[in-house]
Amino acid sequence: MLRVKNLDESIKFYVEILKLKLIRKSEYPHGKFTLAFLSYNQNDNEPFLELTYNWGIDNYDIGNGYGHIAIGVDNIYSICEEINKKGGKITREPGPMKGSKSILAFIEDPNGYKIELLQRT
Repeated sequence: MLRVKNLDESIKFYVEILKLKLIRKSEYPHGKFTLAFLSYNQNDNEPFLELTYNWGIDNYDIGNGYGHIAIGVDNIYSICEEINKKGGKITREPGPMKGSKSILAFIEDPNGYKIELLQRT
C-alpha cells in the first residue's frame, strides 16, 4: 500500500506508464479516505497494488524505511523507451547491476516513490 497525494494522478501513472489495470476504487466517507486497487490482470482477486488517498492530505514524508517497489518485466529496454515517450521519470537507465548479470532500471512515480524494473530471464 502506498499513500498518495493525488489519487487520479497516481492512478493515471500506474495505468498509463506501468500498464496496471484499475480493479476497483472505494470511498470511505466515515474515515475520509479512498482506496484504489490495481493489478496486471483485470480478474485478479488479490490486487497487486493498493493506493490510499487520505482526503485533504497532499504531502507525505516517504521516510527512510521505504526502499522501492520491484516489478519483473519482459523487455526492460522497450518499456523504458515507452516510459520516456510518455514523460515518465527514469532515474536509472536500464543496464546491468554492479557485480551481477541482472538488468534493471529505476523509475519514479508522481509521489516520489521509487520503482525498480527488473528484466525477467
